[in-house]
Amino acid sequence: MPVISMFYGIIISMYYLDTKQHHLPHIHVKYAGMEAVYEIPNGNILDGKIPNNKSKLVEAWIEIHQEELMANWELAVTGNKIFRIEPLR
Repeated sequence: MPVISMFYGIIISMYYLDTKQHHLPHIHVKYAGMEAVYEIPNGNILDGKIPNNKSKLVEAWIEIHQEELMANWELAVTGNKIFRIEPLR
């Protein structure tokens, strides 16, 4: 489970070859023992839940980094190494 970014206690990961459960491009988000899955590039929640204020931060981060996230997704689904993305500051 490669971590691609961390900010404000939020950990964002993208798994390799992860197309079975959620067939759309997505990221996995963890915060304080809670988890959610967000679709990229639009930021819709596919599964799970985190606090609303943290969810808004994740959605803003996705908006800013759409192109990088989609590039990482293309790498991940083919089993190639993905890269870290700048955190929200």
